[in-house]
Parts: sequence; structure tokens; C-alpha cells
Amino acid sequence: MTATLASCKRDFPILGREVHGHPLVYLDSAATAQKPRAVLEAVRRYYEQSNANVHRSVHTLADEATALYEGARQKVAAFIGAERPEEVVFTRGTTEGLNFVARGWAARHLKPGDEVVTSPMEHHSNLIPWQQVCRQTGARLRFIELSPDGTIDLQSAARVIGPKTRLVALSALSNVLGTINPIAAIAEMAHAVGAVMVVDGAQSVPHQVTRVQELGADFLAFSGHKMCGPTGIGVLWGRMERLEEMDPILYGGEMIAYVSRDAATWAAVPAKFEGGTPNIAGAVGLGAAVDYLTAIGMEAIEAHDRRLGELAYRRLASVPGVTVYGPPAPRGGLVAFNLAGIHPHDVAQVFDAHGVAIRAGHHCCQPLMQWLDVGSTARASFYLYNDESDIDRLVEAVEATKRYFGQ
Repeated sequence: MTATLASCKRDFPILGREVHGHPLVYLDSAATAQKPRAVLEAVRRYYEQSNANVHRSVHTLADEATALYEGARQKVAAFIGAERPEEVVFTRGTTEGLNFVARGWAARHLKPGDEVVTSPMEHHSNLIPWQQVCRQTGARLRFIELSPDGTIDLQSAARVIGPKTRLVALSALSNVLGTINPIAAIAEMAHAVGAVMVVDGAQSVPHQVTRVQELGADFLAFSGHKMCGPTGIGVLWGRMERLEEMDPILYGGEMIAYVSRDAATWAAVPAKFEGGTPNIAGAVGLGAAVDYLTAIGMEAIEAHDRRLGELAYRRLASVPGVTVYGPPAPRGGLVAFNLAGIHPHDVAQVFDAHGVAIRAGHHCCQPLMQWLDVGSTARASFYLYNDESDIDRLVEAVEATKRYFGQ
């Protein structure tokens, strides 16, 4: 297994292909990351050698599958600094994890007059669940305002988080602005008034060192596919006492302790939340992704991604007619931008013709687009397999787009 950033690009088979006659430059890792051979091979090996259901049978294949599945849980727990593997609940992704908290914890504990606090920069997955649970319970949704550069206004946070606050939900890293949010400081404010801290780690866990105890989080949700793992697998981490306070969301096989004709009792955490046959292959692939990232080193990946994000910001901001959003530094490994007079979808289409893959749209952040006073943006996002030559191609694609539209 490769264990250095300098040579890891060759570990990703898809990065060797061409698009429209150009070598592919993949700059859409905030949407989904590419997969190294180690992950692809781990999933293939599971299906070829150990495919069986988990926690049910006692034959050899079932024992192997269960060991792989629970081994992945242990790897994930160590990766994020959890106190025990049982605090790791496997989900389909960040969205499902946040909905688990909204429906399983918040719907049970909120009452009329309580307040849920979030921010305008949140992905819809960390906004709509809270809108819905507030509507159902009579709680009120409040917002921490942003500073002009797109960072959290801590004075606003201090004003909004108060005696009525029961839950605070924030992303650790904005998928549009690249803002690295002060989660530990916000968590301290939340806990001071007895509130629960929920963290959307979809963009942060793949790109920066994550230690849940240092974050001060009560819940952390993230996705496997954004950290080189398969799609359809994610994690909800929660403090054990919080998980025990939650109701299960999925009812059925393997999440029960006892069932009679008229009633049922629940299994212990985490089985309580993993009803039905889980995504075993996804968990195996996620475990392999954790091994891969750990071998390279999350400290190195974090520094690398931030350096690329800050470099891309400076390079793009120096191009006439380009508007770049979010703070110049520190920032995560992505940059959202617009070219004057050119729709982001047109920008992305010209980029694709040059073999450069970016995203265009509102990035599931329509309230943030309203705050920025734009309909949409283009976005380039980086990961461990990108380097400065990819930023050169990004800037070249910007210039080619301007020429194409007569600028």
C-alpha cells in the first residue's frame, strides 16, 4: 500500500483515464471521493471469499463476515477517537445520520418553546431535519449569523445560544465556503446551557484530524464515500449516554432484544439502530479506506488539502472577472467561484470539455446562496490525490472558458 502523498495518485485507477481527449483532473471530491485499489480490492475480496450475513449464523463465512464488519467499526472508532466501538452506528451516510438524531433524539426530547440553533451555511441535510422536527414539536429554529467573509460570527453565537437552546447543529467545514468552523468553541457554549452539540462532519472527517472528545460533540455524522470508501455507508457517532436516550428509527431484524405478539424491547447500542441486513461490503470498504488514510497520515492530508485550497483561492482571485467566496485562509481544500457574466453550469461544461471535473449549482445550500446573493456557483474541491499541477489546469480552464465566451 502506498503511504505517501507524493505518489498516491497512482493508487486511484480512475485518475488514469482521459475525458474528451484530455487527462482527467478530478476536482469534485467534496461531492464524492475517488477510490484507491486497496478499497476496491477489499470489497471484491469480501464478495469473493467471505460473503454472508452478519450476526446471524455460526458457519465459517458468517463468522468471517461478522469479524470484518465489526472490525470496520473498531477501525472507524479509532480513526475518530471514540472511547468505544459501540458508539459507532453504521448508516447510509451523513444525511441518514443527521436524520437519526432529529427523529430519534430531538423528536423525543424537544418541546414547545425549546430552540434549535444552526447557521445559514448548512447543507440541506443539516437544515431540513431541524426544520421538520421543530415543526413537529413546536420548537423554534434560530440561526447564528455569518461574518462578511463567510465565517461564524462568535458574538452572534453567544447571543443566539441561550437558556432555551436544546440542540446546536453545525457543519465542521462548509462545502461551499471552505470555512473551518470553531466547533469546540460553539460546543462549549452549547454545553454551558445544557444543549446537545450535533456536528455535520461530511467535509471535515475526510480532510482533517478528527477527535470527537476534543471537538466537544455529542453526535458526529459523516459519509464513507467522501473519504475514499464506498457509497451507501456512513457513520453516526454519539456519546453512549446520548445514544441510549434515542429511539430507534428502523424496526425489524436484529435490532431487538425480545419480541412477543404485542410488544418488543430493543437490543443494546449500536444494534438498536442497525435493523435489517446492513451494508456489509460498504463497511468493509470503509474500513479499508480508514486503513489507507491512516497509512498516509491525516495530519499530512489536512495540511496538504488546506494548502491546495488556499493556493486555489489566491490563484483564482487574481484572475480578472472571477469572484471567489469564503475566507482566504485558513480554509479547507475547496473553492467556490463565479465568472462574471457566465452561468456556473456553462463554466462546468467548458471545464469538462478540457477534462476538468468540477461541480456547479447551489451545492444543496440554497439559504447560503441567498446570503451570497447568487443563484449558484462553480466549485473545485481537492483531496490527497490532487497537486499543484491540477490547480494549473483549473486556472487554464478558467482562461479557456473566458475565451470561449468572448472575454
